[in-house]
Parts: sequence; C-alpha cells; structure tokens
Amino acid sequence: MLKNRWAVFLIAAVLLVALPLVLQPLGSGWIRIVATALLYVLLALGLNIVVGYAGLLDLGFVAFYAVGAYMVALLTSPHLAEQFAWFAQYFPQGIHTPIWVVIPMAALLAAFAGVLLGTPVLKLRGDYLAIVTLGFGEIIRVFMNNLEHPVNITNGPRGLDRIDPVTIFGFSLGKPLDLSLPWGDMRIPSVTLYYWLFLVLVVVSVVICRRLEDSRIGRAWMAIREDEIAARAMGINTRNMKLLAFGMGAVFGGVSGAMFASFQGFVSPESFSLMESVMIVAMIVLGGLGHIPGVILGALLLAALPEVLRYVAGDVQNMTGGRIDAAILRQLLIALAMIAVMLIRPRGLWPVPEHGKAAAGSASGAGA
Repeated sequence: MLKNRWAVFLIAAVLLVALPLVLQPLGSGWIRIVATALLYVLLALGLNIVVGYAGLLDLGFVAFYAVGAYMVALLTSPHLAEQFAWFAQYFPQGIHTPIWVVIPMAALLAAFAGVLLGTPVLKLRGDYLAIVTLGFGEIIRVFMNNLEHPVNITNGPRGLDRIDPVTIFGFSLGKPLDLSLPWGDMRIPSVTLYYWLFLVLVVVSVVICRRLEDSRIGRAWMAIREDEIAARAMGINTRNMKLLAFGMGAVFGGVSGAMFASFQGFVSPESFSLMESVMIVAMIVLGGLGHIPGVILGALLLAALPEVLRYVAGDVQNMTGGRIDAAILRQLLIALAMIAVMLIRPRGLWPVPEHGKAAAGSASGAGA
C-alpha cells in the first residue's frame, strides 16, 4: 500500500511539473490560468484553516490577501521614493527588498492583521461573525482605495505598478530562462517559472496543513467547530485557539498576496473586492469543508473555470448578436454548475470521509 501511494505521488509530481511545458505550445495564457489557480489554492488552504477546521465563517479573508500584496508593492517598487523626499535620500530608487525578506514580512503582517480581526469577534458566531468579517474586508479595500490624501501611500484607485519580480539567487523570474540542452536550445517563459514557484509553495502549504490537521491544535480546532461549549469544558482554551486559527489562516493569505503582487507587477483595490472573498469561500464549500484534497479540487475548478468559459461565452455572445454579455453569461454558467454540484453532492465534491456510526450505518445499508 505504501509503495503504491508513493508511486501515485511521484506520477502526480511529474505531471504537475511537466504541465506548463505541455501547455506552452498553446500559448502563455493557459499557463497563466493554471498559475493563478495555484494562488487560489493557497488562499483556499488558508481559509480552510479558519472555516473548515475551526468552523469560523470568515467573509473578509481577502483583506489579508490585500495586506500582503500592498506590503510587497510598497517594499519592492519606487513609489515611496517618488512620494517622500526624506525616503528618497536614503533609497533613491526604492527599497527593492529581496523575496527572502518579503515573504516572512508579508506572513507576519497578515498574521498580525488576522489576530487584530479575531480579537474583537471572539464571542461572535455564525451569521454575526460573517457580517463582521465581511465589514473588515471592505474596510481594508476602502482604506487602500482612499489612502492617497493627504499623504499618497497606496496611490488610491490607480494602484501601484513597477513591482519587482521574484528574484532567487540573483535570477529574476520576470525574465525567460534559456537552456542549452543536448537536443537543442529551449526557452522557458517567465510565467512557467512562476508556476513552478507557486507549485512549491502549494506543496509546502499542503504539508503544513496536513501536519496541523493531525496535531493537538488541529484537533482542538475541530472540537471547537463541533461544539465550542463542550470544547471549553474539556479544557481547551477556545480564545487562544480561535486567535491562532485567524492568525494561521491569514499567513497563507499574506503569502498569496505577496506572490500575486510580484507575479502581476501591479496591484489595485479592484483585485480585492468582496466577490473574491465569496469565491474563496465557495471554493472550500464546493470542494469539501475541512478536507485538503477537496479544497484543492474546488479551488482549481472555480479559479480555472471562469477563464476557460471565456471561450464558450464569447462564441455564445457572437451567436446572439451581442445581446448577451459574455461576462454575465460566464457568471451564470458558473452559478448553474455550482447549484447542480451542491444539489447532487451537498457535502462537496470530495468531502471528509465519514467515520463512526454514520459510516457504519451507510456500510450496513449498502450490504443489505
């Protein structure tokens, strides 16, 4: 059994690494789709800690995404040097902070924001918690949108550009990689290099989430999710566990935002709307709450499906003479697909395997 599992892992690893090379003849657009989907996988894994493990409905998770992205934008672009004369005296071309410093700083800042959000909402549950976190996410977006007067820090709705690409050991992922192989020269585009970087981060995140799930902390989160009063009676410090869930989930959001800013080279408040938070929640619900493979599946489907449907929606729009807007049609098709899936599989596409009495009852029913 163990050998078969390792064989599956090895085959999956080879396929995932080779995927952008297979898609490369079709154009960089397809590689960009799967690379962006991996960023959403990171976000979904982070939100799964808060919602899937601890049972805390968070509709403002995109705020941590924005915090990480804007922090990287400010530390790796010349914006601060152009706006503040005293800053330009020390850093005429901007700070251009290396990625090894940026990622930990984004993680720490996002974790601080997560604890800051979690502290006043510890006694809230369900719909009330969802409304408060939704408001927090919108406050961050509005804050970023208006923080250009009287002091221009975020450049308002125009956003921040000229963000440095990720540089590893002196090599910039913003440039294509030229290789001289025995069978000929090969050029690997920048988007493929970013895809591999995001894939490594996803693998590391999956390992962390898996270890958390089997740890005492993960079991404490799940106890809080099932019955908070019973968990408190068992001696679990629910206050600290909730704050830890918010902080740990926010770390994933901050790192994802840092990668998004470096990947795009531009950030603006429009990228961190309420719809993004709703989509991330939909990813983990569609895939299966609390189940890592299901969360990954849901994130990949909902991140890639809108882009793939661009081709279908465009053809339908042309067939109707432009009377049906392609963007609206894409949202309609996604909504219909989600409704159909949730009606057929209400626990998600790949839910947590059932244990205990429910599983035994279903097995006996199947045998009868």
